[in-house]
Amino acid sequence: MIPSVLPTYNRAPLSFVKGEGAWLIEADGRRFLDLAAGIAVNALGHAHPALVKTLTDQAETLWHVSNLYHIPQQQALADRLVEHSFADTVFFTNSGTESCELAVKMARKYFHDKGQPERVEILTFSGSFHGRSSAGISAAGSEKMTAGFGPMLPGFKHLMFGDLDGVTDAITDQTAAILIEPVQGEGGIRPVPDNEMKALRQICDEHGLLLILDEVQCGVGRTGKLFAHEWAGITPDIMMVAKGIGGGFPLGAVLATEEAASGMTAGTHGSTYGGNPLGCAVGCAVMDHVTDPEFLAEVSRKAGLLRQKLEGLVAAHPQVFEAVRGSGLMLGLKCVAANTDVVAAGYEAEVVTVPAADNVVRLLPPLTLTDEDIAEAFARLDQAATLVEAKADA
Repeated sequence: MIPSVLPTYNRAPLSFVKGEGAWLIEADGRRFLDLAAGIAVNALGHAHPALVKTLTDQAETLWHVSNLYHIPQQQALADRLVEHSFADTVFFTNSGTESCELAVKMARKYFHDKGQPERVEILTFSGSFHGRSSAGISAAGSEKMTAGFGPMLPGFKHLMFGDLDGVTDAITDQTAAILIEPVQGEGGIRPVPDNEMKALRQICDEHGLLLILDEVQCGVGRTGKLFAHEWAGITPDIMMVAKGIGGGFPLGAVLATEEAASGMTAGTHGSTYGGNPLGCAVGCAVMDHVTDPEFLAEVSRKAGLLRQKLEGLVAAHPQVFEAVRGSGLMLGLKCVAANTDVVAAGYEAEVVTVPAADNVVRLLPPLTLTDEDIAEAFARLDQAATLVEAKADA
């Protein structure tokens, strides 16, 4: 008999009932160190006082009205995002998947309105992840996500990650845009080198293409900059954001330049829930923290400390780990042992991590974790690695 919750996840045998900062409390009272943050969502940790107060205050006044009316909280959040980014305009969604849908529509509508309706093709890369909608899985193209779901949406050309020559060769009269994650998350924590980000921007400029960045997982302070592309000193034309921007409340956004968004006029797109007062009030509270230069400097400092600990962990357990990679507090442990075994051993050691492709374990902790949390992270990951070694030798 099928369970009442559709069984599309192989869920761990854990039921968390409370969160405090970087910690999760299981129903039986055990305390787990959370190095997943809801897959890079809980940017300020669990039950952050500022977010709790903001959400409570807003819930007592107004939850939802729809986008048929002006929403002051939405305007305030849009203004902050524009102030702190390349963007001139913002559309709010509820998720990264919805942000992907709009980004694709926006790019194609741009060329349609410029009198080039044939320019619909978007170049994407192996290992990418852009959500699980029909457009998202078509963009990524991997068999794991597309098998069994019928014909894929046309208009995407898949290239090998890191192959700049392949990008230039793939451009035709039908090409509209390049879509890429500055740091691949699901694909195994693979950063795009700064020189390649610069080259992609240059290729787009030379060929009149739009550059779309997917910063759903790597954005909102996770790498030590507000957005990951800032490290390369470039700007996109369109950018997808979600996860951390809501700090745990479902919230996403598409940021764009005035030019790239020029085709999106009244009636071309919409969302019933997107940009509601609750979500945008929380988003403003998140922005209060992640736009603070001192906060971002602390993210970078703690990222350096955590990475140093992880390098020591890899050296101490060569049968389990091969290398550390990533940027900021978006780190990956490339494994020798099966990454799923490492994640499972982590549950035994009461530490939460996330598996990814390329046999990688993702570490996506709250940006607010403390030095003490980092020391505890090393101790528990060390314990998990020892458990993996013991089972391998048994």
